[in-house]
Amino acid sequence: MAKKTKEKQLKITQVRSIIGQKGTHKKTIEALGLKRIRHEVIQKDTPQIRGMVFKVKHLVSVEEI
Repeated sequence: MAKKTKEKQLKITQVRSIIGQKGTHKKTIEALGLKRIRHEVIQKDTPQIRGMVFKVKHLVSVEEI
C-alpha cells in the first residue's frame, strides 16, 4: 500500500490594504482568496501559489503549516 503523505499547506494572511496598489496586485490578492486585512486563507503549497505570493509579498504574510 502506498503511504499517504501530508501535503504541505500555506497560511496566507493579508496584512496591508490593496487601495492604491496596481490592478494586477489586486487581482492576485483576489485570486488567493483574500478579501480584507487580517483575512487568512489556507492554500496548497504549489509553485503557482508561491509565485502569486511572491508577486504580492509586500501585502501578505505567509506561514507554512
